[in-house]
Amino acid sequence: MPVLMELKRIIINEIHDSQIILLHEVDGERAFPIVIGMFEALSIDKRIKGIQFPRPLTHDLVCNVIDYLGGDLQDIYINELREHTYFAKLRVKRDGEIVEVDCRPSDAIAVAVTAKVPIYVAEDVIEEAGEGA
Repeated sequence: MPVLMELKRIIINEIHDSQIILLHEVDGERAFPIVIGMFEALSIDKRIKGIQFPRPLTHDLVCNVIDYLGGDLQDIYINELREHTYFAKLRVKRDGEIVEVDCRPSDAIAVAVTAKVPIYVAEDVIEEAGEGA
């Protein structure tokens, strides 16, 4: 069963390449970190702060392509944790059906923040992530 999560915190460390985002369960207490790259962390951070860009950036482009092709981004779904790597899907509704597009969780979260859509995580992913904490 997918669990609704929210982006709770972004930790940007300019000395290291790895940045951290913290997802927190909307109707609960569980939370877990995901290590992401600097570009994605800065993209997410600037969007949360409402900073506008004069031209579309990569995550804007993804949202625009979905829209122009007649799709409607429903949500993102972090569906798997395998060998310390998270996997995610963009869930796009098109012609009445849901199409799932594989992507990195960092990009999925950046797209979710851009499009203002929900972030879901599989129950077993939250449990497994909690075991590693």
